[in-house]
Amino acid sequence: MREEDLDWAIYHLIPETGGIAVGDLAAATGFEPGVVTASLERLKRYLLVRQAGETVRLLSIQESLIECQCRYTNDMPFVIENGVIRAKRSEE
Repeated sequence: MREEDLDWAIYHLIPETGGIAVGDLAAATGFEPGVVTASLERLKRYLLVRQAGETVRLLSIQESLIECQCRYTNDMPFVIENGVIRAKRSEE
């Protein structure tokens, strides 16, 4: 299976509200936990999901857009780290 197809399948198993445990995603898909973890890493990099411990949840469109703007706009006065907004330090 292509990575894109795997990512799409896993993305659609994450509930729209709330979160799901990584182990439950692996059980629902039948894929090895390492394969699911690699897919979740890609989905996080694409700013589609956020993971806290073993629980993963979908990012809303607004969250995804803000994360994207923070990541790719160099002159933003703040950053978002692990869901926390903080002012940039002068060396950032």
